[in-house]
Amino acid sequence: MEQTSEVTAETEGKTVVVSRTLKQPIKVVWDVLMTDEGAEALLGPGAKLGAKGQSWRAQNGREGVIRSFHPMEQIRFSYRSKAAVTPSMVAVNLKPSGDDATEIEIRHSKLGPDIEREWALDRWSGALERIESACL
Repeated sequence: MEQTSEVTAETEGKTVVVSRTLKQPIKVVWDVLMTDEGAEALLGPGAKLGAKGQSWRAQNGREGVIRSFHPMEQIRFSYRSKAAVTPSMVAVNLKPSGDDATEIEIRHSKLGPDIEREWALDRWSGALERIESACL
């Protein structure tokens, strides 16, 4: 099936924002995010999404804590590599976009000097591609 999303990306200072409009209702997109495949697209291999306050760790050494968990609206988590002194923050926001479509936005903020903006754009664009593919 052809992917029919619209993609936008921007970097500004210590924030990278990537968004995509998926031709699926929010419930479908949310259900994908709650699968192992959706969690790994966001957090990394082997990581699991959990409730607010729960720690997560990916096989690639990235780790963090779920800071906000609002079903079908937002997941926000801290994101830190082994080399990072302080964690950055990632917010995944969902909102309706017309009939049976969903805008999903990933906003990576508080980026430290250890995270290159281009890497972050590629990382989150890839995550959105994986999520969209899983929705089809």
